[in-house]
Amino acid sequence: MDSVISIEHLAKTYANGFVALKSTNLEIRRGEIFAMLGPNGAGKTTLINIVCGIVNATAGKVSVDGHDIVKAARAARSLIGLVPQELTTDAFETVWDTTTFSRGLFGKPRDPARVESVLKSLSLWDKKKDKIMTLSGGMKRRVMIAKALAHDPQVLFLDEPTAGVDVELRQDMWNVVRGLRDSGVTIILTTHYIDEAEEMADRIAVINRGEIMLVEEKTELMRKLGKKQLTLQLHAPLAAVPASLASYPLELHAGGLELTYTYDTKSERTGITGLLAALGEAGIRFKDLQTTQSSLEEIFVSLVSKRSEA
Repeated sequence: MDSVISIEHLAKTYANGFVALKSTNLEIRRGEIFAMLGPNGAGKTTLINIVCGIVNATAGKVSVDGHDIVKAARAARSLIGLVPQELTTDAFETVWDTTTFSRGLFGKPRDPARVESVLKSLSLWDKKKDKIMTLSGGMKRRVMIAKALAHDPQVLFLDEPTAGVDVELRQDMWNVVRGLRDSGVTIILTTHYIDEAEEMADRIAVINRGEIMLVEEKTELMRKLGKKQLTLQLHAPLAAVPASLASYPLELHAGGLELTYTYDTKSERTGITGLLAALGEAGIRFKDLQTTQSSLEEIFVSLVSKRSEA
């Protein structure tokens, strides 16, 4: 799959000496949903603002579909739609007018049919004559997306798109984002909601202290860094793990009625067969078992913690 955004050695240091972004290399593929995860101040928004031409980089280069964002700024920016964290709309404009105006900002001819299509895709058509100030926070967020899509961009940046949005509307907006991806739009989102990235993203980047720690396919990230746990529900409680089982990473829970075994998903051998045999030899009987895998949130917290300690 070819890249729609190419980032080479991109860096940003502010006048006060704060390093917001270290030398960063990144390729974002055409037609994917790419999630950037990181704590506050990690550099996510700085990266987005540089690509969108809002902040000037200290070093490095960025191209959007082959257009350098400095040498061919107008051509590059016309390919990008941006939904910022802040709700920046004219409170007294109608939904229709603000979306139409955004299309005109990029020199696109008036196209009422296209604006209608965008508003309908975001469930805003029945609000088209409403002033922005009368809308709920979730609907205002949808208007921001409509404004970003009005000029038919190839790439859409969503900076914390569901911040302040209730759970039901978040699910609805996830469906909207998937629909955009299916229509050929490349989606780059930042989010504090780990489940959002786990639910939607094709690939994930973890950013901390201005540095990209890793970029992985979501499924590969879960496979490589996730751990699985086998939980055995025992017939009788144990006061402690027997010495004969000391070689296994076991923990007792639920008052000694649950025995948890953690193993690495990357290993060719999980050790489960040996564990079950050892349990039998120790006279420990269980009535049920289940396996669970680390969530993306657990992986993320582990990565950030390790880097912070380094």
